[in-house]
Parts: sequence; structure tokens; C-alpha cells
Amino acid sequence: MAFNLRGRHFLTLRDYSAKEIDYLVGLAGKLKADKASGIFSKNLANKNIALIFEKPSTRTRCAFVVGAIDEGAHPEYLGKNDIQLGKKESVADTAKVLGRMFDAIEFRGFKHETVETLALHAGVPVWNGLTDLYHPTQILADFLTVKEQFGRLEGIRFAYAGDGRNNMANSLMIGAAKMGMDFRIVSPKSLFPEDEIVSTCQAYTQESGGTITITDDVAQGVKDADVIYTDVWASMGEEDKIEERMATLGPYQVNAAMMAHTGNPHCIFLHCLPAFHDDETEVGRKYPGLHEVTDEVFKSPRSFVFDQAENRMHTIKAVMVATLA
Repeated sequence: MAFNLRGRHFLTLRDYSAKEIDYLVGLAGKLKADKASGIFSKNLANKNIALIFEKPSTRTRCAFVVGAIDEGAHPEYLGKNDIQLGKKESVADTAKVLGRMFDAIEFRGFKHETVETLALHAGVPVWNGLTDLYHPTQILADFLTVKEQFGRLEGIRFAYAGDGRNNMANSLMIGAAKMGMDFRIVSPKSLFPEDEIVSTCQAYTQESGGTITITDDVAQGVKDADVIYTDVWASMGEEDKIEERMATLGPYQVNAAMMAHTGNPHCIFLHCLPAFHDDETEVGRKYPGLHEVTDEVFKSPRSFVFDQAENRMHTIKAVMVATLA
């Protein structure tokens, strides 16, 4: 079933129904297959897209640029030093200016209020490439990857291990609750998600038949899991918390023992990337042992992290086509 999403913003999966999320994942799969077959429909021909990046990115930036060009659009990258957003010009005024010049706006940055203000004033579709609260485009890529491996989303046993309060935990819980998954957050109690978002997601499960479990017990949380997912222990802007998080989250590292605890030989590992799984980065050399996942698991045949990374492009393309074409 097709949905008319033209003109819609994409700020958080709270705003999308299960059927709409499933439609976007399905559209992404079709666009992925089309690209593999050399079919480019140029659904966004003559469109111009503003890409605002307060935070640097590899996957989000490249996915929007390649996806836009594949569909015939022109993407314009606007870094934090390229425009006056929130400095000499208010977010609202910037939104009004860009909305008169561009057909859509993507924002990746810190405060969720910023992308909401852009959406309120731009007059064109606004897409959330990441904020401190939500990362909805990543969830679509995760769900496409899960669907490719298991053929379904409903009933999937999905365990997220690590910081239960960050934007990935929030967004995965919303999406999983809407799609009827058996979703678990496995984290120390000090990093449990906020009660408000848990209550909201519990309400979604009343319609979807899914379940939400929040636990600090690793064995209980990952039992029978089809998917184990993690994220970095300190997000951008939290570098001062790295040593504290290493001590707190060490028991929640994704390693061979955790994978074995699932009791499921078909369990896969996912990560939104970038990942600290060795010490071969500048940050890794500064903080040896900062590994939310071991190298053994990250590089294992059960790891589908690079499928996820590719799927960022296909699912972001689906969002652009569905809301703008």
C-alpha cells in the first residue's frame, strides 16, 4: 500500500504510524533494488536540498548527498561555519530564507528544538539527520537491515545494550514499539531511559502487540535475542564523560559472552557507527579499552554493521522521495 507523505516533515518516528514506517522501509528496499539494477527514476529532478550540519558526519552526510544525486536533486552542504544559524540570525529567520530557496532542509545537530523550529517556519519538508533526542533515519536503516535478514519486523526480539538514555535508545524504542517487536533496553539503572518515553512506548505496544523491557540484568535482557545492538558509550559533546562511562558500562560491552547468552545461533549484531572496537583511532589511542563492542564480535560473520551503513543511503532516499517527490 502506498501512502501520500508529500510535504510531511520527518523529525521523529513518534509522528509516523506503523504502516507508514513499514511503507518507508519497503520503499527503501525497492529503491535499493532499482539502484542495483541500474534503474534511476530521478524522482527529485530539479529539486534543491539544504543540508545543515552542526555535527560532523560520515554516513548521514554521504547518504543524503548520494541519495539526492541519484534521484536528480542538488544537495548543498551547509556546515556550522557556512551559515549564521542561531548566531547572527535566528533559527526561525534562517528557516524562512532557506525555505524560499530550497525545496527541503535536512538538519543534523544538537538541540531537537532547532529542527522543530526549522520545521515550523521553513514551509518545506524538514528532515532530522540527528539531534540529541532522536535519530529517526538511522532506525529506518536498522529496520531495513533486520527485515533483510529475518524477513519481518513484528515479533523480532531486539536487545539494545549500553546507554539507555541516548538518542539511539529513544528512537529504537519508539520504532520497535510501533512495529510490534519484543524490545529490551539493557543498561545500568543510572542510564535507564526517561519514564515519559517508556510510558509513551508502552502505549504504542497496546496497538502493535509488542513489548518493552528495561533491565540492568544482561542475561535476562539478551535471552533469545534475534538482534543485539549497541552504540558508543559517550556521544558527541560528552567527551568529558568517557572515563566515567567506561567504568559504568563495562559490564554491558557486547562480546562473545553476551552473544552466547542469547542462546540464539542466528542472533545478529548491529551498530549505528562509528564504533570503538579497537584502539586504531585518535580517541581509541587516548582511551585504550573504550570498546562498547569487541573486535571479535564486530568483525564476525554475525555482524551486519556495514549493511546498515549502506542502508542509511537507501532509507534516507526513501524519506526524501516519499515526502518531496
